[in-house]
This record gives sequence, C-alpha cells and structure tokens, in this order.
Amino acid sequence: MTTLAPAPPRFARLREVATRPTSVLIAGGVLAALVLAALGADLLRPADGIALDRVLAPPSLEHPFGTDETGRDVLALSLRAMRVSFAISLLAASVALLIGVTIGVLAGTLGGWVDGLLMRIVDFFGSQNHFLFAILLVVLFRPVLGAAAAVCLSVGLSHWLVLARIVRGELLSLRERPFVAAAVGGGASRARLVVRHFLPHLGPSVAVAMVLLLPHAIFHESALSFLGLGLPPHQASLGNLIAAGQRSMLAGAWWISVFPGLLILAACVAFGTLGEYWRDRHQPRWRGELEL
Repeated sequence: MTTLAPAPPRFARLREVATRPTSVLIAGGVLAALVLAALGADLLRPADGIALDRVLAPPSLEHPFGTDETGRDVLALSLRAMRVSFAISLLAASVALLIGVTIGVLAGTLGGWVDGLLMRIVDFFGSQNHFLFAILLVVLFRPVLGAAAAVCLSVGLSHWLVLARIVRGELLSLRERPFVAAAVGGGASRARLVVRHFLPHLGPSVAVAMVLLLPHAIFHESALSFLGLGLPPHQASLGNLIAAGQRSMLAGAWWISVFPGLLILAACVAFGTLGEYWRDRHQPRWRGELEL
C-alpha cells in the first residue's frame, strides 16, 4: 500500500496561512501596510512646507487626504504622525510588560504574604479607570520627564495589571508541574527556577497580551494628545492632527480630523483582530483574563 509523503514544511506553512480566517488575513495585510507606510513616510510622501495657495484644499488626486490650514499635505503629516504614535505606543506597552512581568513573577514565585499584598495592589489599581489614571500620571510626570516620556510612562503604568495577573496565574500553574518539583528537589534556587523554568514558558501568554495591549496604547496616546496632555501641538501625532482639525471644522475642512482618525481605527482593529485570533488559538484559557 502506497503512502503519501508528508508535505514539506514550507508548503505546510503556506497551507496553514491559507486556512486562516479571512478577517485575520485582512487585518494582517492592513497592519503590514500601515507599518510599512509609517516607516517609509519620507519616501512615499516627502514632507512639504507651507503653501498659501492651497490652504484647506479638499481631498484630490494630488492630495488624497487634502491639506491643512497652512497648505501642508495631510497625508504626509498623517504618515509621520502614525510613525510617532506607533513608536510611543510600543514603548508604553514595553513599560507595561516590564512592570507586569516583574510583579507577576514576584507574586507567583514568592507566594505567601508577598503574593497577597501585590494582588491587593493590583485589585486596587484595577478598580480605577485606566484613562483617568493615565491623565493623572501624565500631569504629574510631564513637567519632570517631558511630554513623550510622560505619555509612555503614564500609559505603561495604567496597563500592567492584566499582565501581572496572567504571569502570576501561569507561575502558580507551573509550580505544580513535575519538572519544577524535580528542580526544587535538586536544590534549584528561586532565581534559577525563574530564569530556567518559568520565564521560557511565559512567552506565548505575554506575547498575546502585548498584541492586545498595543491598540489600547495607541488609542490612549492619541486621546492624551487630543486633549493637549500628550505631545506638544507642533510635534507629529495622530491625536494632535485630530485636535488641529477640530479648529477647521467650521470652515468645512472635515478631512483633517477624519483621515487621521480612520488610521487610528484601522490600526486598533487590526491589532485587536490579530491579538484575539492568537489568543483563541494559543491561549484560549485566558479569554476572560485578556480583556484589557
């Protein structure tokens, strides 16, 4: 009886991609296009200066997103603003990752009264409104650290709670595994357990949480800039562009706010779709915990 040889790994990978839900493929394509456009903004749409002869020009073939109150191309401004917003959001998510993993590891490894104290702190901050807490933090940190650092730190400090709960839960589960018991019986210290046995197993859960955290960071950074609490008005940011467009609404220049807002929406939906797919496929037991 003839048996078919298994498909080469590269074809198996292509088949796996082809069988994914259409929404995931679309989200991945949209996100890749946004990231590439943001990184290549200088090549795709070189920045232009003030041009009084085209002030508040509506969208056209020459200027797909129109122009602003000084005649600058809104598409060029949006691409550069998106690059800044993505960078700040990634830094803010990294701050949340560092704090959340640290707190979760301490709580799950030490246990006892340390675990109880840290979890009560997590419960206290979890009962607060994330966005209002971020506003309070950015007001406190901005005079000392500057606008960009204050936004990164405030968003990170207001979004580490779910990561801490996930890491702690993972460690409590890992502590019951036979290989951990064998390592403890062999005289492994807590530091060795964390580095050699715990951290390598946290990768999938932390990666899923990071992907789901990024759209929240993008939205909060844009909202803070829109309210005047984020980056200064003269610096590129999607929130700053939307805020600037509000001043031109009375003149009918709707495009200055609408197109940057659509970019924020597209990025958040794409990140959320990919994160939920990854969560449901790789970490379905965290479905309730990963609602950031």
